[in-house]
Amino acid sequence: MKLFQLNSTTDQLIERCREFDRKAQHELYNRFSGKFLAVCIRYVKNKEEAEEVLMNGFIKVFNKIEEFEGGGSFEGWMRKIMVNESLNHLRYRKNLFIEKEDEEWAEPHHAPMESKETTSALLQMIQELPIGYRTVFNLFAIEGYGHREIGDMLGIDEKTSRSQLSRARKILQERVTESKYLYKP
Repeated sequence: MKLFQLNSTTDQLIERCREFDRKAQHELYNRFSGKFLAVCIRYVKNKEEAEEVLMNGFIKVFNKIEEFEGGGSFEGWMRKIMVNESLNHLRYRKNLFIEKEDEEWAEPHHAPMESKETTSALLQMIQELPIGYRTVFNLFAIEGYGHREIGDMLGIDEKTSRSQLSRARKILQERVTESKYLYKP
């Protein structure tokens, strides 16, 4: 029984993948691997490890494709798998260190980015954050998860998630201010 109407090439590709069509799986991988490698690299600093995470993520996508019911975005569904696979990798490697604090941190306000060069420089600064800060920042600022969801995903308190995000933003703000490339008084 099909749960959604076939109306696009992506829907047809999904249907073929459900039938274990290797060419369709290869096409799906080629279509989305670049985008999702970037997602994995945001969490896993090392490109080789990120590629491993990507491969494991696609294996899960192919094994669980029957669970996608078509009610939402297929790309969003795959992104969630890739993020979770990245987090599992960090847990497995015991690289995910979240510093717990009772202290509240105010969240600073930031102006929007204006160029590809600025975006690239800022993404590099995010990559250089300590792993716990980087993970919470990515989940909140880039993936759009709330602090409660982040806490559940990482096994931390909601308040700890807020603190990690605030510290990440503070470090980024300091680095942006110090950077002559990004900061124009």
